[in-house]
Amino acid sequence: MRFVAFTVVIGGLISLSSHAQTIPQGDVNYDASIRVGKPLPAQPSNRPLVPPFQTPPAVLPDFFGTQAWLRAHGIYFLMATTNEFSGAVNKPTPGIVRYRRGASNSGQVSTILHINWDQLAGIPGFATHTVFTSRYGTTANRMFGDWLGHSTEIYGGGGNVVVHLVMAYGEENLLGGRLVLSGGRMSEMSDFSSSPLFCNFINNSLCGRPRAISDNDYVSRYPSGIWATRIRYRPSRYTYIQAGVYFPEKSMFSSAYNRSGFRFSGGSAVMGKSIPVEFGWEPMLGAKHKLAGHYKIGARLMAVPLADNFYDKNMRPLALTLKSANIHNRSWTAWLEIDQKIWAPRNSSSSTGTTVIGGFVINDKRVALRRWQAYLGFINRGFIRSRPKDALNFIGMYESIAAGVTATEAAYINTGAMSRLPNRATGLQTNAAVFEVNYQIQVTRGVAFAPDYEIFFNPNAQKNLRTAHVLGFKSTVQIF
Repeated sequence: MRFVAFTVVIGGLISLSSHAQTIPQGDVNYDASIRVGKPLPAQPSNRPLVPPFQTPPAVLPDFFGTQAWLRAHGIYFLMATTNEFSGAVNKPTPGIVRYRRGASNSGQVSTILHINWDQLAGIPGFATHTVFTSRYGTTANRMFGDWLGHSTEIYGGGGNVVVHLVMAYGEENLLGGRLVLSGGRMSEMSDFSSSPLFCNFINNSLCGRPRAISDNDYVSRYPSGIWATRIRYRPSRYTYIQAGVYFPEKSMFSSAYNRSGFRFSGGSAVMGKSIPVEFGWEPMLGAKHKLAGHYKIGARLMAVPLADNFYDKNMRPLALTLKSANIHNRSWTAWLEIDQKIWAPRNSSSSTGTTVIGGFVINDKRVALRRWQAYLGFINRGFIRSRPKDALNFIGMYESIAAGVTATEAAYINTGAMSRLPNRATGLQTNAAVFEVNYQIQVTRGVAFAPDYEIFFNPNAQKNLRTAHVLGFKSTVQIF
């Protein structure tokens, strides 16, 4: 396993795809990161300018002419539905009553409204973005004991209501798009460490964001937005730097607290702040500039109260004293993420070719569950020449549990206090690996279907749990 970890880490660091060209149909939530991933024009304007919105192929591209009319007035209405099914094909670990063989289904309907107010009302450079979702279902990994690398990305949060507000914010685009100022209800992980490539996969360890990036529930991520502000600047055509301030709210992922997403709490609900910073380089390589790459490095300072994973308030092992954990009001996370298109067929469209993707995330060891995570994979669109829009995708992910968590659990196990184990563990947590492969079939315009296979080594980072083999699929329909 050490060799596997070493291979994934090194591969993630040296790996070299084009974002928009490899986004799966139906994932309309990445418009902001797609726009970040596009270089400035060769001769950008100096006036306020709203960059173009995403217009993915859809089943109903221009419903009775309404879409054309709306877009002519700067209004972009997108709707997509995603469904994910998965189930373990082998029996779970015997002797643990709560685990069983089974399958589950989950899905969501996403609705996005972009408005270019420059085009609609003559407000230079101003745009607004509103995202809604409706979710249902659960995830199969809970049946065989894993609570780390969820076998499907869509589960839980979302409200189990007809409409759940995810984000609603405005942005001002200045200097021809070089400077962007944003504010409102936003999701941190939709802005930072974000890539439309991630949801070519189904596993929640990557789809949405690398799971270690959001290692605690004070990090806002889809589908939970919070009050925030962000500034992004492009010092050159192929580089950007961005920073933000996000104000985490208590129980932001709890349906009991904010089931609909429309609870705009005041200062009493704010638990502190999260301050991420990210620098990106986005070159276009090759003789014909067809090989797009995206390289980013970032870090976050969190000023929220987080419990130590080993020491109590008197700096003694909490598993022995059974006292309250020591609280840290400052913690950090850092990440390095890379994707690069390394090959494109001669005389082909920009959508086909092979992209390699990799990354590494590390957390503050005092408060983390996942000390670090690494991933490495590829996306090959046009794997079958006669089907240029299909894609063969593979990803491998490895997570290492923080030493404090492992030591605390070892102490509980040694004293027979199994009921005190954190993180729903039924044994000692050390490390875990998940591998996934799928084949995306472009059924027709706006409709994709992807059979999927996942294998979980050390589910829940526990060596006492059986390796799980999971089969399933992901279907997406871009309606508008």
